[in-house]
Amino acid sequence: MGSLEEDELVRMVRDFIESESPSPTNSSSSNCHALSHRTQYLILQDVLRSETSSEAKVLKHVLKHMKGRRDTKRSTNLRKWLVKNLKIDGLHASLCQTSWSTSLGCPAGEYEFIEVMNEDGNGRTERLIVDIDFRSQFELARPTQYYREMIDSVPVIFVGNEDRLSKIISLLCSAAKQSLRQRGLHVPPWRTTSYMQSKWLSENPRKDYDYNKVVARDHSDGSEIGKCWVPPMVKPKKMDLPSVAFSALSCQFSNMSFSCCNV
Repeated sequence: MGSLEEDELVRMVRDFIESESPSPTNSSSSNCHALSHRTQYLILQDVLRSETSSEAKVLKHVLKHMKGRRDTKRSTNLRKWLVKNLKIDGLHASLCQTSWSTSLGCPAGEYEFIEVMNEDGNGRTERLIVDIDFRSQFELARPTQYYREMIDSVPVIFVGNEDRLSKIISLLCSAAKQSLRQRGLHVPPWRTTSYMQSKWLSENPRKDYDYNKVVARDHSDGSEIGKCWVPPMVKPKKMDLPSVAFSALSCQFSNMSFSCCNV
């Protein structure tokens, strides 16, 4: 967290402790909520900015391909298109689908996103999650001002590892719970931390292996080679040679004319 943010947070804590009001109970409760929301916001910003170099690299590729696209519905076809282009860029991308059964306090569901397996300089593989419709997953009806500020700071397109994603989910779900309760609304099970984590962090997600094949690249001009269509092998039709020979002879005899001469 930056020094300016830390100074601001310290100032807020000091103001809260030293504040005086004719109605101390209500004032303390209000200031406590404000401090809690502000703290959550600052921590969220710190997590959002703490991206690694590999995450920044993948995000750059994703934004390059998504620039100018105004798809109102982020469909499977769009994700497949993006996976294809990421593969052309040399990234090991896959289309992932998670599904989970009903458990205690968590209803069944399914979700779809993109996964990029990235290798660092030390030979270690890191799983990066790419979601092109990330912000909308946390939106609420009738959000409080504090929650709206948090949501507006969340990117529409997210690229991050599991650890950073888990922290963001915990912060946003906690803030969503507070927002709903302040509005007098029930917290639905699909807004709990366990449900939201199941979307991206479920074990053994199903991958589109048919679409997960390496795309070749023409080294001369950088264009995609892709798969070449190969016609199916046609086996020669077996022929009955005696029958063919007999048919040919019959045709020749039928075309011959005979003349009879009297001797």
